[in-house]
Amino acid sequence: MNGLAEFFKTLGPARLAAIATVAAITIGFFIFLSIRLSTPNMSLLYSGLDLSDSAKIVQSLEAQAIPYELVGGGSTILVPENQVSRIRISVAEQGLANGGSLGYELFDRSDSLGATSFVQNINRVRALEGELSRTIQSIDKVTSARIHLVLPQRRLFSNENRQATASIFIKSNSGRLSRNQIMAIQNLVAAAVPDLQPERISIVDQKGSLLARGSSEDTASMMSLSLEEKKISIENRLRGQIETLLEKTVGLGKVRAEVSAELDMNRITSNSEIYDPDGQVIQSEESRERTTNKRENADEKTVSVNNNLPDQDQTGDEEPAIKNQSSDNDTSTITNFLNSKTIKTQIHEAGTIKKITVAVLVDGIYQDAGDGNPAVYQERSAADIEKLKELVQSTIGYDEERGDSVQIVNMQFAAVDYGEESAEAGLFDFSKADIMRFIELGGLMLIGILVIFFALRPLIKFLTSPPTTYTPQMAALEGGAQGQLPPGEQQALAAPEGGEPAVSLVDEQGRQLTSREIAQQTGAIDSAIDVAAVEGKIQATALKKVGELVERHPEESAAVVRGWLYG
Repeated sequence: MNGLAEFFKTLGPARLAAIATVAAITIGFFIFLSIRLSTPNMSLLYSGLDLSDSAKIVQSLEAQAIPYELVGGGSTILVPENQVSRIRISVAEQGLANGGSLGYELFDRSDSLGATSFVQNINRVRALEGELSRTIQSIDKVTSARIHLVLPQRRLFSNENRQATASIFIKSNSGRLSRNQIMAIQNLVAAAVPDLQPERISIVDQKGSLLARGSSEDTASMMSLSLEEKKISIENRLRGQIETLLEKTVGLGKVRAEVSAELDMNRITSNSEIYDPDGQVIQSEESRERTTNKRENADEKTVSVNNNLPDQDQTGDEEPAIKNQSSDNDTSTITNFLNSKTIKTQIHEAGTIKKITVAVLVDGIYQDAGDGNPAVYQERSAADIEKLKELVQSTIGYDEERGDSVQIVNMQFAAVDYGEESAEAGLFDFSKADIMRFIELGGLMLIGILVIFFALRPLIKFLTSPPTTYTPQMAALEGGAQGQLPPGEQQALAAPEGGEPAVSLVDEQGRQLTSREIAQQTGAIDSAIDVAAVEGKIQATALKKVGELVERHPEESAAVVRGWLYG
């Protein structure tokens, strides 16, 4: 301990402070390096979360002692990369990432026993909205969804019947939802809510665009594809059919087709009634017959009182003589005929094809020139082009009366360098995250190497070397010349303290002086003794070094000794 204390005393306060500073910086750097290398690589768990969902997930991570990082004001959570899948499964199992919506678990609470009917109805609507939001979020491209239901209650003694309505807010991650997906969402919600029609559901996206209008006036347009989408669908279908068919003949990637379909945008409804005079039929027939008889007697008595007395003689057996007699017979027939009638109602829907125009670009034929020369381009014959044209016409359902046109042009395609295609990922195919990790590790390693060589190594070398106090005699013996001493010691040797005369290490001829000659020059026997002692130590050190060299290289040393003996 005394030797160690003396050692630190000889260093001085300035050197001790420098050593402590360098040691602290080195230790701190290696602590940072170990912590950074032991810290796991963080990866994305969820992004765009509500604060309520983020708080639930963070609470679950803290309970499981899993490290995490919050980014973007708490809406994005980062966790260790090797635990992302397991944590996502755990979060999904607990139902923590539901966009802040609650489902039927509202009714699992114990305080719902004393709730009023009004509160129960509100909870029912909230639960239904939460369940529908979760279902909509499971659709592709939909990241979050919120739904608002309006379920009117039937009032007593009221004839008004209000229909249910719904409004849906959807946030998508890549582009706009297709028409089929919008219709699917409408029908999904309508089937889950009583007395709700699909046409009474409005859908809005995060950009404020109206995807579906909740109005019964636009039912036809909401339940069918738009004309523009229908036009694009027809063009894409015909283009794909043409390219697939022609590539079988001209080669893969050597044909390009463009189709333009002109649709009829008018919706026409026509009613007509057609009568056929040649197709008459009897609808009804009525026949009437009337017969009338008249006769007049020759002696017709007058009507008087005497004739009506009971005592008067009447001859009832005698028939009176007929003076005039007539008979009338009338017969009529009424027949009703009905002509055949045809009532026709014809509806011409919008979206029928009026005209199709097709443009096809076909590459030529390449003949092998041989001897490593590039292939020679050759145009296709007119007969081949005509056959390709017939194939295209058959594919699109060509109709000359409709005004369809097909144009096929044979031109050389420009050469495209697609680069090297790899069928499978190679051993050194790293992702961007892997490359950044390698760069980070390389930078830390480079800094560590610099710290070791430029800070730690000089410090260790300085600590392991004993302190040396130079005197003129030691400098003369160690170096043998003033030029081998440090610059500060050379000045001290040339002008020693106390006003003593300067000591010369060499004579006038430039020969190095021995310790005895230096002592005689200075006139101090004690100094000569000290110089001789130091010279003996230096010689001993030199002999020790020679011994080490002999032990490490015995064969070379033996060869040197043999050379000396032979000499």
